[in-house]
Amino acid sequence: MNTRRQFLGHSAGLLAAASVWSAHAASGKGMLKRPIPSTGELLPAIGMGTSGSFQISPDGAEYQALKEVLKRFFEGGATLIDTAPTYGNAEDNLGPLLSDGGYRKKAFIATKLSGVTGRDAGLEQFNSTLNRLKVDKVELLQVHNLRDWKTQLDVARELKKQGKVKYVGVTHYVDSAHAEIADVVKAGKPDFLQINHSVTNRGIEQTVLPVAKALGVAVLTNRNFNDGALFRQVQGKALPGWAAEAGITSWAQMFLKYSLSHEAVTAVIPATGKPDRQTDNLKAGFGPLLTAAQQKELIALVG
Repeated sequence: MNTRRQFLGHSAGLLAAASVWSAHAASGKGMLKRPIPSTGELLPAIGMGTSGSFQISPDGAEYQALKEVLKRFFEGGATLIDTAPTYGNAEDNLGPLLSDGGYRKKAFIATKLSGVTGRDAGLEQFNSTLNRLKVDKVELLQVHNLRDWKTQLDVARELKKQGKVKYVGVTHYVDSAHAEIADVVKAGKPDFLQINHSVTNRGIEQTVLPVAKALGVAVLTNRNFNDGALFRQVQGKALPGWAAEAGITSWAQMFLKYSLSHEAVTAVIPATGKPDRQTDNLKAGFGPLLTAAQQKELIALVG
């Protein structure tokens, strides 16, 4: 199977680039930020997921690599990290990594009420999550995959009133859920929604994004690489000639910028446990986004 490493063309010098981006951010010309509609708070457009990438042994080389992944993430101007109590031991790993690295004050932690039914179960899971993350509050609490969403959204809002949660949201990750999540957003009016979006999975552009924009709901998009399938689809294909105009040097940046080029999208959250891929992902938050014409050409190119 082809790996993403094969598609990091033109990305030599990634370590040096990370330092350049840090300096760029410090100069006031940093990563793209978009406002959270409910408050106006600015959120860096490149976030990070933890599904898979943080589900590793804390005793191995992969855990050590995550220290560098987080270092580059925060130095590059990013803050949003999305996780869940049902992502294996991801929260158990994320908590100490944030604490030991001194990153908690910088981090915008998004977690979830996941796979539970009923108020008591939701509260119990959330308290367990705080312990696993080694924190006393989180920035965003989402109802995962709309499970028992009315009760769990009430739980999230209860925690928000207590100051343990800053924002509440709902999530899903498959095309078949787009209509349902749009209806839930209309009914529940959360601060955030999270949903899948890529150049080959564009359903939210006609359903979810217009609703989010009209109601003032922030949007996080997941599965921007379609679980890696997009890299296989562009195997052997060169980046289009106009990629340089948007500062794009890899297909990963192209796919992330595609989602961010929709103004209703607040941030993307690609998961990685590889430092070089983290550096590459972060670069998508700099420079111009894709024009409407470029988006159409990309769709035609990828299929």
